[in-house]
Amino acid sequence: MNTTELSCSEFITLLASDAPAPGGGGAAALVGAIGTALGTMVGSLTLGKPKFADVEVELRQLKERADVLQDHFIELVARDAEVFLPLSQAYGLPKATEEEAARKAEVMEACLTQCAAVPLEIMQASGEALELLERLEQIGTPIALSDIGCGALTLKAALCSADLNVRVNTRLLQDRARADALNAEAEALLVAYTAVADRIYQRVQARYI
Repeated sequence: MNTTELSCSEFITLLASDAPAPGGGGAAALVGAIGTALGTMVGSLTLGKPKFADVEVELRQLKERADVLQDHFIELVARDAEVFLPLSQAYGLPKATEEEAARKAEVMEACLTQCAAVPLEIMQASGEALELLERLEQIGTPIALSDIGCGALTLKAALCSADLNVRVNTRLLQDRARADALNAEAEALLVAYTAVADRIYQRVQARYI
């Protein structure tokens, strides 16, 4: 089942069930799409206004990039579910003999690596989206800046949630060098882009205090 074809209420109901997917990673990707869409909305509200004619070209470019990112986030919702299913099945593989145990370990390692890679990609997309929102905050219409602040907070949630989903998988990897590399990449993205999200939110919030 492609979870991205569900209605909002259907997705939430499935998320709340005991189904193996969607889970935290898929939720993070969906939240990322929502945060990006809030930025896209600000671009849409700004485009075509005479007051912003001098940044029209850049606004169109930002909106086009945001449209691509939204689609990418939706793809990641589906991919997160796709890679988790083999992992959930791998836990049930037999390990009664040395051969079975070795095979199970090999399959688990491959599945865990894939399951860590998708949330890492969600983090990368969240960072790129936050960069777009920061520029839209600077050149977008002031009447919708609160939506930029909401988008920044939403993308921060996606970023932090995806980070947890990287680490829940890397902690079980036998290849600790690979785990450390994935964790280091996640940590760098987390530090860099939570800072971006926080400064966007703080600047927007300051306008309403």
